[in-house]
Amino acid sequence: MIMHKTIKVAAVAVSLLMGGTLVRQSNAADANEDAIKQVMKDFHKAPKGVDPICKKATEGTASMDEIKKLIASYKVLAKTKAPQGEASSWTEKTKKLIETSMALEKGGADAQAKYKEAVNCKACHSLHKPEDKK
Repeated sequence: MIMHKTIKVAAVAVSLLMGGTLVRQSNAADANEDAIKQVMKDFHKAPKGVDPICKKATEGTASMDEIKKLIASYKVLAKTKAPQGEASSWTEKTKKLIETSMALEKGGADAQAKYKEAVNCKACHSLHKPEDKK
């Protein structure tokens, strides 16, 4: 009987310790997801009738301030963990977004075309956006 209670107490202690770890991991995952959502909301979506900044950038109508904010947002994305899929793919895609948006800032001749290729939503979402979020 004493052995049974000892095992229960140990199980509860382990459960509490693991629960704390899971809560911390969950909070980190939530912060990661929130960062991604915020970047998408601020730069890839817009209210009806308004072009999102990413579209303005592909068309050459984004202001320099908008482009600088775009670069900063992609740097935030690069620091987050991919919600799913290979980390190397996430790193490659976010790096390309940063590089091509920096080219927009410098005004390279083919910067808009390269940025448009990099900002391919489906290419990223099909690999890294969880099914329940699509």
